[in-house]
Order: sequence, then structure tokens, then C-alpha cells
Amino acid sequence: MGIKGMQNKSDADENYAVSCPVYIGTREKGWIELMTENIADNNKVVIVGKVNGPMKYSHEIFGENFFQFDLSVPRLSDYADLLPVTVSERLLGEIELVEGMEITIEGQLRSYNKYIGGHNRLILTVFARELLFVDEGTKNPNQIYLNGFICKKPVYRVTPLKREITDILLAVNRAYGKSDYIPTIAWGRNARFSQHLNVGDNIRIWGRIQSRTYQKKLPKGEVIEKVAYEVSISKMEVIKNIIDTQTLET
Repeated sequence: MGIKGMQNKSDADENYAVSCPVYIGTREKGWIELMTENIADNNKVVIVGKVNGPMKYSHEIFGENFFQFDLSVPRLSDYADLLPVTVSERLLGEIELVEGMEITIEGQLRSYNKYIGGHNRLILTVFARELLFVDEGTKNPNQIYLNGFICKKPVYRVTPLKREITDILLAVNRAYGKSDYIPTIAWGRNARFSQHLNVGDNIRIWGRIQSRTYQKKLPKGEVIEKVAYEVSISKMEVIKNIIDTQTLET
């Protein structure tokens, strides 16, 4: 049996709003096929988890209200990624999200700049396009596919635990002439390979969204804990032209 539940669907985002039909839908377990036929399919996210904490008002665009909440998405280990989700009131409809409710979110990983403490900060959120109730576990509760362009020179490094990592900032195009800027991380041989990629190279990646806590020391010596969000790459494909591609998996 697949995932079943009441599903609301909306094409509304922060740039354009349309009416939202309500219908019954089903999804099969396992890796959901992520199509890549047009610009709307450059960015696909499927996450399954439990609502963590209350839903809060975020903003309003063209008379449509948007709300944010955190979704606790389990890993294979005991750790869970706490991921921010933005959802439209039209998508919610009559659904009341409560803490501990297990749901599936399908949408896109979006970025925007926010002025905080005198500096512009890159903020990431999962923008929900579909919401389903979950009645069974899923084999892979955290999936993302991105097709974008490298917009900063990749940075290769080795951690104190001798793990090879390359940081890649990916620009992913979407409708209305906008782009989302997504931090991604390649590991192992993908890290060694991707350090040689150039700004402007077109790549496709598959992986998961992860949250990471770290400590930052302020100028007066105070140490605060912060959370970063990034995409951990499990598979990478370099698009050289329509025919010639190179695929790497972790």
C-alpha cells in the first residue's frame, strides 16, 4: 500500500497566485520519479516527517497568506533533520497541522535574501506545492533533485576526520526570470571530481536536504549556535551538451 491522504495542490508561489483545487491522491513508496522536462522541473523535493512546533505566519503576496513550520525528517541514524517549510493558506485549506502529525511535502527548495543584523543572509526553505497525510513509512523520506549552474568556484577541503568535501553553490532557474541559490556538498570521489568544475558548468544532482548546527563567535566574544541548511549530494551528472553527460555516484 502506498501513501494515501487528503491532498491539496497549488501552483501559487511568492510571485503568482492561482486558485487551489482539493482532491484525493495517492503516492507509492520509495524514490519518487523526478521529471526534468522543463524549467518547472529543475527543482524537486519530497520530504516525509513530523511537524515540529507551531506554524507561524510568514508573509502575504497578492492577498495570499503564507505560513512556516519545521518538519522533523529522520535519517537512517537516530538523527533527524529539522527542515523549514513554507506553505500557502490555499494549500492548507481546512487542514490543521498539529505537532507530531506525520505528513509528506512535495515542492521545491527555495532561497531568498533577508536583511539580518546589518547583513544580507541567504535563507533556505522548502516551498510546499503538495501536502499529503501519511499512513505508512517510506523507504526514502528525504529526496531532492536539482538541475542548475555552478555560480561560484567550488571549494575543496578535508575535514579533521579526513573526509573530502567540496562546497558547490548552485543557481537553479525557475519561472519569472528568478533563480534559487542552493548550497550543496559533494563527498569522496564526487568531491575530488567536482573541485575541478568551473563557474557556469551545468550539473544535475540527486541527494537529500540536511540541517547542521554550528557555533559562531561574535566580535564581543559571545558564542551563539546557528543552523545551516544544504544539499548532501549522492549522485551527480555533468551536462556537457545534449548528448554528452558524465554521471558520478557517491
